[in-house]
Amino acid sequence: MPTLEWIGKQAVVNHHREVPFRLLRCDPSLSVGDPDSGNLLVQGDNLGALKALLPYYAGKVKCIYIDPPYNTGNEGWIYNDNVNSPEINAWLGKVVGGDLEDLSRHDKWLCMMYPRLALLREFLSEDGIIAVSVDENEYRHLALLMDEIYGASNRLETLVWKKSYGGGSKSKHIVNLHEYIEIFSKRIENIPVLSLPPDEKALKYYKHRDDQFEERGPYRLQPLATNSMDERPNLRYAIYYKGEEIWPEKQWQWSKDRTETALARGEILIAKKKGKWSVSYKQYLRSPEGEERTSKAYSIVDGIYTQQGTNEIKALFGDGKAFSFPKPSKLVRLLVQLMSGKNAMILDSFAGSGTTAHAVLAQNKADSGNRRFILVEMEPKICREVTAERIKRVIEGYGDQPPLGGGFRYCTLGEPLFDETGAIRETVKFSELAAHVFLMETGSPLPRKATGRTPLLGVYNRRAIYLLFNGVLGDKRPQGGNVLTREVLASLPHHDGPKVVYGESCRLGEMRLRQETIIFKQVPYDVQVR
Repeated sequence: MPTLEWIGKQAVVNHHREVPFRLLRCDPSLSVGDPDSGNLLVQGDNLGALKALLPYYAGKVKCIYIDPPYNTGNEGWIYNDNVNSPEINAWLGKVVGGDLEDLSRHDKWLCMMYPRLALLREFLSEDGIIAVSVDENEYRHLALLMDEIYGASNRLETLVWKKSYGGGSKSKHIVNLHEYIEIFSKRIENIPVLSLPPDEKALKYYKHRDDQFEERGPYRLQPLATNSMDERPNLRYAIYYKGEEIWPEKQWQWSKDRTETALARGEILIAKKKGKWSVSYKQYLRSPEGEERTSKAYSIVDGIYTQQGTNEIKALFGDGKAFSFPKPSKLVRLLVQLMSGKNAMILDSFAGSGTTAHAVLAQNKADSGNRRFILVEMEPKICREVTAERIKRVIEGYGDQPPLGGGFRYCTLGEPLFDETGAIRETVKFSELAAHVFLMETGSPLPRKATGRTPLLGVYNRRAIYLLFNGVLGDKRPQGGNVLTREVLASLPHHDGPKVVYGESCRLGEMRLRQETIIFKQVPYDVQVR
């Protein structure tokens, strides 16, 4: 498979593994609505934020949408990743400019994107999907980068979004009216048929009713005959009606058995007009199981324009200057509908104005869904005054727009969990380390917040997880009870089954550990983020 090479690549391919784990600090004063809604807005560099979120959400995100810098040369973004490379260190803190003044512009963009895309892949569930917006400046590079990180065989499609009505008076050669959305899956074999809700334009044709209306809704008539040129002998047969044989010009859409069953149920209508038979079947809005008919998604997205995103910002903030070039929420909502179910987790690590949160809340309101969002925005001022404020206003309602409901926690990045020597920082609380240990051990969040009153964090798949830290058992024991001794073992809450005990050290022999079905893991070495 062809691969892409650029300045600094070798220094960044493993950089996402070197980023330190940081703690998340929630700020109740900036949080809004129901704190237990499951929604998060994190202010901080998205590489550090993703690493902090990873133990909590690895493998749990169904849909990722990101809208990274397009690298137009006019955005003023700055490369700031702390990569151990002389070449890259020379870039730090400098604005990435256009081609004429910055010959390494594309190298910088690729170095910025690679570790983030690599980390994002670890968030995806086995049937998860990621969509990345991009324009012509980096589209060719992004396609090869996604092939390398996600696998070319996992590519689902490249959507072409027609973003503008027209115009182009300033274009020198060809008027550009489109952008791209590159869509990849975690594992394409796990992706079901992707579909959208019924097309609103098509719904008007479902105007007939029969005795199945309560269960299946209205129906429309569709011709049973098809003009398909496929050679399907089993689809060419006679339908007997009022003593006559009715043959298709080419073939029927359904098999003979299916047609006879539908005839018996009254789901096929036959009429004669001007001496010619017509055979139609009833296409109901809902299936026999009650599922509403869906529509196909197409690779060209039309009817959603950039101006709609600007108009949303104007309606929210009074003018369009609060945030430039926001994506329309209708566009992101389309992706949410296509790529996720009603209970999905959606992640956006380039949150900007908060369009993704707006889209998720709007879709939840429309179909009574319980989707949750995680957003990350780097710029403090934008995060507080635009992203958080926008989400707050759509939750509570604004102008003539009714409230969408919900809530979110506002978080910032705290200090790294480990200091420069690899030890756990003294400021780390028992509850913080407990949440991290449980998630790293089980892949699931801690069922309830650890209070520090017991070393038993919880039981997962019959396995009990214990943490000896910060003198949880009292200072009268060695190192405040942080060492697994016979006395400490006897005082642990009882569990009949396998046990994992985290502590500073262990004074029990291998035979005793096996007898007690204990796996001992040393703090801090066995709690490092992998």
